[in-house]
Amino acid sequence: MTDSSSASSLIVGGAASSPRAPLPTLPPLALYIHIPWCVRKCPYCDFNSHTASPVLPEQEYVDAMLADLDQDLHAVYGRELSSIFFGGGTPSLFSAEALGRLLEGVKQRIPFADDIEITLEANPGTFEQEKFVAYRKLGINRLSIGIQSFQQEKLKALGRIHNGDEAVRAAGMARQAGFDNFNLDLMHGLPDQSLEDALSDLRQAIELKPTHISWYQLTLEPNTVFWNQPPVLPEDDTLWDIQEAGQALLAEHGYAQYEVSAYAQPGRPARHNLNYWSFGDFIGIGAGAHGKLSHPDGRIVRTWKTRLPKDYLNPAKSFQAGEKALTNDEMPFEFLMNALRLTAGVESRLYPERTGLPLESLEEHRREAEQSGLLQVEPSRLAATERGQLFLNDLLQKFLS
Repeated sequence: MTDSSSASSLIVGGAASSPRAPLPTLPPLALYIHIPWCVRKCPYCDFNSHTASPVLPEQEYVDAMLADLDQDLHAVYGRELSSIFFGGGTPSLFSAEALGRLLEGVKQRIPFADDIEITLEANPGTFEQEKFVAYRKLGINRLSIGIQSFQQEKLKALGRIHNGDEAVRAAGMARQAGFDNFNLDLMHGLPDQSLEDALSDLRQAIELKPTHISWYQLTLEPNTVFWNQPPVLPEDDTLWDIQEAGQALLAEHGYAQYEVSAYAQPGRPARHNLNYWSFGDFIGIGAGAHGKLSHPDGRIVRTWKTRLPKDYLNPAKSFQAGEKALTNDEMPFEFLMNALRLTAGVESRLYPERTGLPLESLEEHRREAEQSGLLQVEPSRLAATERGQLFLNDLLQKFLS
């Protein structure tokens, strides 16, 4: 990502390509709101997050995000929001008053669907019963709670500020505050983690009866403390045992895997994330937020906002740092890197509907992927096989131009 101080420095990527067919219908529209501050940055985190000062610039930041949204409105006129996601950072550091003013400002600009899903990320260390009751009254109807582990030594290794008891209490407080739909984030493959350690965390999470569990493996990402000072992680055989046993345990308790690392009770997948994975549209506001918008004439444009909070709050600088119009050659990979994360894939008809390109344009690469055993031989669906899910990067490589 690139920071920019003026609109004239927009980055338009990709070579010129022939026009795509006009899109028959525009996809669902979502809004991602990035609040970049945390109490402390975790050593594994590569998100755009920054250690919070004692007093957060709530009013200034909300004003900036609404002004940022104003600049995107021309591209979404006449559409409604199907979901909103507050991510970070730790959005629950913001007061209910600040989030309420932001939501009201958004609603004045873009209508909300009657059944809109509004998710707020929160960490157990930031749970306050009164604050979360107020969040629920604002219309926020889903929480995503960053647990990661219930075991103190694992939490310490991950640099988390909460303990296991606080994590358990957070789930209880979420229910008491009126949230009947919430996700717990858990990680596995942690430093010195055994199979039993990982399953113990999962059992504890399942006991709390969340509607959704995000269960994903710790990976070492560039530009993180763990990348520069790598911890000792479990051997591959242990990681495989954890994956197999954990998936079986989740299935046994009614959590169906619908994405690489997402498991949900019936009817409770994350609608906001499903929109990403089915190549839906989303506006991104806030420092470093990304967006993707389709236009009736067939253009599909990805955008990204100024990354550093001090620059984002600087009225002399542009909110938008860059944009990239997707070319025809890039479209298969862009579409499938999302759609093939879904265990059931997507209906084949979604490809022309969301890209403006004929399904036949995938034929050569699709046949090669099917012959390699990575893509299901199913004309009406685009879906990875079980092997393809395990080797998703290999499968996606076949669709790179």
